[in-house]
Amino acid sequence: MFTRKSMSRSIVPFLVGCALAFFPLAAAGQVQVLETRPFGSTTGPRAAVPDKPCASDDFTIAEMGWPSAAILAHIHARVIAARFGCSVRTVPGDPEATISSMTTTRQPAVAPEIWASRHADIWNGALRAQALRAAGDTFSGGALEAWFVPRYVLENHPGLTAASQLGDYWRVFAPNSAHRAQIVSCPADWACNLLTAKMIAAYGLSDRFNAVEPFDRFTLDRTIADKVAQREPVLTYYWQPNGLISRLDLVALDMGDFDLGNAQCMAIADCMPFGASRYAPDTVVIALAEWVFVNAPEIAAYFGRAQMPLEEMNRLLAWQTEHEASPEEVATHFILTRPQIWRHWTGMDAETGASRQAR
Repeated sequence: MFTRKSMSRSIVPFLVGCALAFFPLAAAGQVQVLETRPFGSTTGPRAAVPDKPCASDDFTIAEMGWPSAAILAHIHARVIAARFGCSVRTVPGDPEATISSMTTTRQPAVAPEIWASRHADIWNGALRAQALRAAGDTFSGGALEAWFVPRYVLENHPGLTAASQLGDYWRVFAPNSAHRAQIVSCPADWACNLLTAKMIAAYGLSDRFNAVEPFDRFTLDRTIADKVAQREPVLTYYWQPNGLISRLDLVALDMGDFDLGNAQCMAIADCMPFGASRYAPDTVVIALAEWVFVNAPEIAAYFGRAQMPLEEMNRLLAWQTEHEASPEEVATHFILTRPQIWRHWTGMDAETGASRQAR
């Protein structure tokens, strides 16, 4: 006998199949590869498009241990299997072990979320060995680290859009008309704690703002959530992708331009920057084994287009928390509700446009 829950779970694969069935299978012929080479390149000739677009009977995608990377692995596995008719599976991984495996065994074929700048030595070694490279950025549409405020603060103070304007709006964040405002920083043992303190000085806010240091991640999240629940103004450091940003409707302030010298100085305890800088950008990429570019150019082109908007990933992470969902279930939800995003990755938008022009 089926329960309501079991019936619901049994119908999900059918619905996903219907959503993905609107793909045509890959057409024969050469597909242009999107050349996105932020870390290096190879010079070898490219092979003709094979009969098997994935060039393998067992195309593997690394599923990392954190939520956004696991979700991306399952999304890409489903879309590629349906669009290109490949046999695709996810395999467990962690960044350094995955990069090493891609270098020595050519597997997995794809790692959808590699924070390359945090594993620079091993990443650069793999590039020098011409074992892998980046197809493109994992995310699009915003800064990974910034100062955030709830959307209702911006609606009540539409002139506030950037961190450089906080000197004019400090009273908004001063509780009970206090003489100093507050910014919620990071726990004391986090690197961003030092950066936030330096940024307060760099933006000329030392006389106006005190940094509130939460004890741990739980206290940080609870502090922000409690203020939002009371509709109080709050200014806080935070990062993306993260479900809390979607759940609390937080908006990043413009942190200005990136200045390498100032950013490097902010990371040193006894150095005082001459001016402001946004947080140093992390390099987060979709890593492909080199053979994918050479032997499976259609798949390489797919990943060259497959940037996930940060706002969308924030929503998916919030949905996962709310529904206590697995990465597979989040992938199903995305495929059913966001075809306008993944259809672009597959190149279907270009095919549709070309078809319309031919009429």
